[in-house]
Amino acid sequence: MEAVFLTFILMLAIFLGFELINKVPATLHTPLMSGANAISGITVVGAIGLAGTGQQDLSNWLGAAAVALASINVVGGYMVTDRMLAMFKKRGK
Repeated sequence: MEAVFLTFILMLAIFLGFELINKVPATLHTPLMSGANAISGITVVGAIGLAGTGQQDLSNWLGAAAVALASINVVGGYMVTDRMLAMFKKRGK
């Protein structure tokens, strides 16, 4: 029963996230990316804590995967944000 409830929450979160991102205007994508980077930074800290507990093999592997994926998200987000902000800089001679 609990698995069905958690699956329902996951599907609802996917639908809500998709609808929310589609309705964001192009001028707000850079601030949204910065907010997503902050959330991913929190995920990295939590995942490092999970990976370093030494409790079970599964939690160590899941923690390591979460650290890797959240780190990719943070680095990619900052690269996109830097590229977007570079478009607004004046070019020197």
